[in-house]
Amino acid sequence: MPYLCGVIKTDDDMKTNMIISTDSRMVTRMAVIARLTGSELMAGAKAVLVEALKDKMRNGIAHFVFQKKDGSYREAWGTTNRSLAEKYINGNGVTREAYATTAYFDVEAGGWRSFRWENLVMVY
Repeated sequence: MPYLCGVIKTDDDMKTNMIISTDSRMVTRMAVIARLTGSELMAGAKAVLVEALKDKMRNGIAHFVFQKKDGSYREAWGTTNRSLAEKYINGNGVTREAYATTAYFDVEAGGWRSFRWENLVMVY
């Protein structure tokens, strides 16, 4: 698989922070998170965490924590696995990736929710 490199920022000392990934979505995600948080280090860590969560949700139910818009923390159990959420998928939605968020089916609430990439705190 080819590696993609994305430059997040070049500072005044001409130092360039490079992101090396096999996935162009990961590079995009890191760039967006870096812009929103102001931290390239945080961007890399959060992008990897988001990707790990998305992988877990594709394969079953994942347990994770994120910070909500109001500043409170939400512990969630969610999935994107088609066989688990099939009756709730209508196929007419717009991908949440375009809004720097990830959608998931909340198995406790029985509905679709989303979180902002930079607000993901922990994946169990």
